Amino acid sequence: MRQAMWMAAPIALMVAAPAVAGEVPLYQAAPAWVEKASVPPLSRFEGELPMMMLFDIQQRVEDGRLWRYADVATRAGSAEVLAQLSSLTLLWSPDKGDLIIHEVSILRGDETIDALAGDKRFAILRREENLEARQINGILTATLAAEGVQVGDIVRVRYTTTMKDEALAGHVQGEMPLFAAPLRMGQGRLRVQWDERSGAKWKLLAKDAVVKQQKKGGFNELTVALPLVKQPEMPEDAPLRYRHPPLFELSTFASWADVSKTMAPLYATEGLIAPGSGLAGELDKLKASGGSPRAKAAAALQLVQDSIRYLAIGMNGGNYVPQTPAQTWTLRYGDCKAKTLLLLALLRGMGIEAEPVLASSSMGDFVPERLPSVAAFDHVLVRATIDGETLWMDGTGSGARIDDLADTPPFGTVLPVRTVGADLLPIQTRANARPIIDITIEADESGSIRLPSVFDAVAVLRGPAASMINVALGQLDTKQRADMVRGFFMRQMGQSQFSDVSVAMDAATATTTLKAHGVTTTPWRLEDNRHRRSIGRGVNDISFAPDRGRPAWIDIPVATPPPSGVRYRLKLRLPDGGKGYVLEGDQNVSQSIAAFTIKRNVQLRDGLLELDERMDSTGVEIAAAQVPDERDRLATAQALAPRLIAPAKPTFYWDAPYEVLANWSQVKAGEQAFTKAIAEDPEEVSGYSSRANFRWGVGDRKKALADLDKAIAIEPDVDLYLSRADRRFRLGDVPGALADARMARQLDPSAFGAINAVTTYLAESGKLDEALVMVDQRIAIGGETRDAYRRLKTSLLGTYSDAAKAVELLDAHIAEKPGLTMLLNERCWIKGTRNIMLDSALKDCTRAIETSTYSVAALDSRAMVSFRMGKYEDALQDLTAVLDQVPGKDESQFMRGIVLHRLGRASDGDKDIAIARRINPRIDADYARFGIKP
Repeated sequence: MRQAMWMAAPIALMVAAPAVAGEVPLYQAAPAWVEKASVPPLSRFEGELPMMMLFDIQQRVEDGRLWRYADVATRAGSAEVLAQLSSLTLLWSPDKGDLIIHEVSILRGDETIDALAGDKRFAILRREENLEARQINGILTATLAAEGVQVGDIVRVRYTTTMKDEALAGHVQGEMPLFAAPLRMGQGRLRVQWDERSGAKWKLLAKDAVVKQQKKGGFNELTVALPLVKQPEMPEDAPLRYRHPPLFELSTFASWADVSKTMAPLYATEGLIAPGSGLAGELDKLKASGGSPRAKAAAALQLVQDSIRYLAIGMNGGNYVPQTPAQTWTLRYGDCKAKTLLLLALLRGMGIEAEPVLASSSMGDFVPERLPSVAAFDHVLVRATIDGETLWMDGTGSGARIDDLADTPPFGTVLPVRTVGADLLPIQTRANARPIIDITIEADESGSIRLPSVFDAVAVLRGPAASMINVALGQLDTKQRADMVRGFFMRQMGQSQFSDVSVAMDAATATTTLKAHGVTTTPWRLEDNRHRRSIGRGVNDISFAPDRGRPAWIDIPVATPPPSGVRYRLKLRLPDGGKGYVLEGDQNVSQSIAAFTIKRNVQLRDGLLELDERMDSTGVEIAAAQVPDERDRLATAQALAPRLIAPAKPTFYWDAPYEVLANWSQVKAGEQAFTKAIAEDPEEVSGYSSRANFRWGVGDRKKALADLDKAIAIEPDVDLYLSRADRRFRLGDVPGALADARMARQLDPSAFGAINAVTTYLAESGKLDEALVMVDQRIAIGGETRDAYRRLKTSLLGTYSDAAKAVELLDAHIAEKPGLTMLLNERCWIKGTRNIMLDSALKDCTRAIETSTYSVAALDSRAMVSFRMGKYEDALQDLTAVLDQVPGKDESQFMRGIVLHRLGRASDGDKDIAIARRINPRIDADYARFGIKP
């Protein structure tokens, strides 16, 4: 319902309009009260010239009409600007005033060229730039192709528009955004005049503007120099009243009550529903529907939301004047004004107290700072009162049901429309009655916490969230719908494979339900040598870090998200009947933090964890003085968010052979989930590669290779070839591994991973010299990867050939790069595996451990040295430390088995060696080359 602005917008629809009386520009001299400005000479400027040479806006309020004169001169400083100036466009509302063109000229040096010479005229187009947003405003566009403009020219346009809106009952209002530095212009001003009898008031909502006032010929006058000084920076989370753009306002309304009274006649409903009409029949059905007044009000709102599609009509006085309920019901479309009037008529027809309220959809908290005018608002809705409770009812919304009537809209401050007038009314927001998203996850992690989690997910969407999904669904085919559902759950679950994807809409409850079965990467993480799993979501999703460090910001409150809620429920089956699994953190809470309310209940019994969590934003502002306390409370709540802790030695999938794993419910469900996901999209590579990893992990290696074969056949890439090469190598197929590595390098000749694989498999094939030539070539090239290739060379030499030469090369490298602890570890490893220089090897490892932030590799290397030196207890201690940090590290598992054998603990050693072999089938061969065998 906002009045048309004077600034252009991208064109969505533009068609030629017929020349109707009142819809063609006038070509006249400027009004007598206008003071014509001069375009400043270019010689006045140093350095880069501004593009906008002149921006002169003059306004005048007279006889209930707003005159606006514009004089804009733009320099075509580049080919891009020249292209923009080749077609000039002017906008105006013909039902409310005229467009009067005074001058279009081209300034070239000292020459002034009349661009309207030869009776050239603007063409008239009907421009609907917001049609896609379902708005028709009736604004016309006058366009002129400016002929002969050259780079360096200045194009000057002078014109006047007039505006008189009958809906304002003689009042005049106007608003204008103002330019501010760092924008540059040659010369600019805003000049405003108003008749003293008009009662006009003005307000400049900007900092440090230079304003001059005087009286001239019975008119008050003010002048503002443009551009304004650079406006103060504001924190992004400040309320909009602090972050609004510089704005000038002019209004003849005496007060907000005056605005309220002026608009009241437009929403009178007496007699608008004719007896015997179709709309009267709908009203009768509502009256006869039974139930409470609240239920009838909800039914009326549903009727307006569901039966009347939204389309804003701003033509023929429609900016503020709503179409009648009869028109709306017949046309089955309407904007906020039409829907509000229809809803008012229905509610009042049932004896329910209701009134319209004007609102600003995006700048509600800014309204109290502004001058009283209708221009402060762009929306209207209904405020009903039932049993003493205020209910906000918006006909332009969607999916509202009886439970939602008490929800508070995020409009800040509104203005009730009453015949006696009303003052501004702040809306105290609170959490909504129902969440917009309600998610339930049932997950099976009963086999091992290191296996993928198998889940069934259901998400029920309500309100705007459901509406957006429904609109999208109507434009998608079956596959695209499934992809959309997968994308939704991917954002909830992380990278996953999905099957049994579905979506269903329920008009009765105004909900959309998404479902999916799938498998996702295990959410368990190893921290402080214990596996932990987050189970809640709400508090960890809150981000609250306001910056109020600047002195000018110290008292600025924090704006928070508007009311919206999410409910999350989790049912999780744990391994071993939950034995040894414990909960930490706050399990049952009901608290408010940083303008969010959080309610949580958690139970763990008989191996089943159940969580029910609801988080709502409330939209309330947080005072600056409260920010430190709220940040502290949030940090505390996040630190105490509930987590599951696994026992010190949980069941891992490598603890049992494939024949046992294959019967685990989690493994069976995972296999089925991957297979279904692949069947639903057989050309998607990720399904095969993910199942390959799953199958390899549980020991079904033949099928894992088959999956990689399929993935590579569909879409080969470097990672897939290297993955299959590694699998083949572990199974003893060195030629096959080398072939895959060569294919990977063929796809990306410079990839370090591919070259590393090729040279390793060449060395395994007895072709070390060929491998070293390849590595030396990369070292000679230099660059950022040179150090990596130098380390690769020493590794190849140390593993397959001359260990002493490898140590010599490492000595030189360490002398150059003493800070690279990985070099110390590499030297220690080579000495240990090749059983040379053991005393210095131990020093290398210890130094690497002491200087490294991640010591796993160095601990493993030191264990090898201790083993060679016969210090088996020391070796055991280091290897256990490694496996505590990285369970399932096959090399450390194998070596611990060897060490345990040396310590006379053969049974324990056999268990470790068996685990290592399950993880890596060629582990024996890897260590046999160093003479280490069980």
